[in-house]
Amino acid sequence: MNTSQGPQRIACLSTESVDVLYRLGAQDRIVGISGFTVYPPQAREDKPKISGFKTGKLERILDVKPDLVIGFSEVQRPLLDACAEAGVEVMWFNHRSLAGVSDMIRMLGQTVQRTEAAETLVSELETIQAQVAQAAQRLPFKPRVYFEEWHSPLICGIAWISEIIQLAGGIDVFADTAQRFPSRERAVTPEQVLAAEPQLIMGAWCGQRFEPEKVLAREGFPALNAMMQDIPSSDILSPGPAAIERGLIHIFDAIARCAGTTPQALGFGAGAPQS
Repeated sequence: MNTSQGPQRIACLSTESVDVLYRLGAQDRIVGISGFTVYPPQAREDKPKISGFKTGKLERILDVKPDLVIGFSEVQRPLLDACAEAGVEVMWFNHRSLAGVSDMIRMLGQTVQRTEAAETLVSELETIQAQVAQAAQRLPFKPRVYFEEWHSPLICGIAWISEIIQLAGGIDVFADTAQRFPSRERAVTPEQVLAAEPQLIMGAWCGQRFEPEKVLAREGFPALNAMMQDIPSSDILSPGPAAIERGLIHIFDAIARCAGTTPQALGFGAGAPQS
């Protein structure tokens, strides 16, 4: 690595680091991305895909001659360890909060010497959060929310999703469970969901389209009379800028409508983003 200017050939194994590096103006340093990268859209056209999220071959990563490999979560830790053993510097993130998103952005900004751009991005994202939180205070009531991340078994939303729900004025009915990891520790039963009496059921099934009709086919669920809302997985399941700029707005829009109003009526200018 060129220590005076930071890494020049970066392999990103998860989508949020790609998004941040593009936003910091360091996209020319990216030499490979995950095949699950969504934001920014041009990255899928510009950059070679060298891994999945849960799967990846060391040889394919090394083929792009990276001087830094960036990954996220325990799932990618073994692959990062293999890269380190091969002599490549690695950077591992495992944040599960909105504050962690800001920390990641700042660390990447320092790494590529774009600290000013990083602070600008952090400020923009924190402004969105503050605006939503202020508008959410005007909600007529706080809807009870169940977020479903997977359907077999039922997995409730991860920690940053729970934080977003509460920031947007909802009550996460599984707020305590959301703090657990790995994901299997966030499994809940249909009976627990029914007992929680959610008024809003949101879903982002990782890699699949959320299907409200399948939720309503579960015994007892129609009687909840809960509002159903799909949240695009790419907008909420990765803890990066998209989770705030898009996921938070989707969720606030749904919570507001569940409470009988709209974000605009509450003083927040944007509705749900276009998918």
